Amino acid sequence: MNHEDNPKSIKYYVKRFILGKKDWFKGKSIVDFPAGNGITTRILQDAGAEPIPCDLFPEYFKVDDLKCIKMDINEELPIKRQSVDGVICQEGIEHFTDQLKAFQSFNKITRTGGMLLITTPNYSNIRAKLSYLLGESERFNSMLAPNELDSIWMSSGGAEIYYGHIFLIGIQKLRTLGKLAGYKIKKVHFTRAKSTSVLLLPFFYPFIYISNLLAY
Repeated sequence: MNHEDNPKSIKYYVKRFILGKKDWFKGKSIVDFPAGNGITTRILQDAGAEPIPCDLFPEYFKVDDLKCIKMDINEELPIKRQSVDGVICQEGIEHFTDQLKAFQSFNKITRTGGMLLITTPNYSNIRAKLSYLLGESERFNSMLAPNELDSIWMSSGGAEIYYGHIFLIGIQKLRTLGKLAGYKIKKVHFTRAKSTSVLLLPFFYPFIYISNLLAY
């Protein structure tokens, strides 16, 4: 099964979102960053959009009729100011060292009224918080905490560094950074419920409710 057709993959939900708003995407110029091997770029093409694929490692891009632009989020983006209709940053924000700068850079290249779609592993759910409590890893029972051995990759020449899930971010911080960069939060989309979080909810909810009641 392809990733875009697998309900366990974020690409499945991104595809549903794009095809569900096909009329809006038609004819729109959309930056796909990081583009990876090009699955979302191809979905954008199928929806009638004009995708602009970008990635730190464009050599992994595999859509034959399009060229992937080399782009480093830590540098000036190679795209003109207010020249695109939207940006899709799929599973990328958790890899960026300066997330506020990333928001600001995306806003700079997007036309007024444009769209930014960000997807990222859910650092805010109960399952992730329990996992962090047990082992400082937000990936419950499936991944070690971020470390220097398996969370940092370099290009062959060592010029580019790709960080793993070192900078995982929760919904509250995403909202804050987005607004600081000039965005208005239109909607938060959830994908699927984790069974672990559902089972833990009755036990944790009273503490969550009381704590937030006192805080707010």
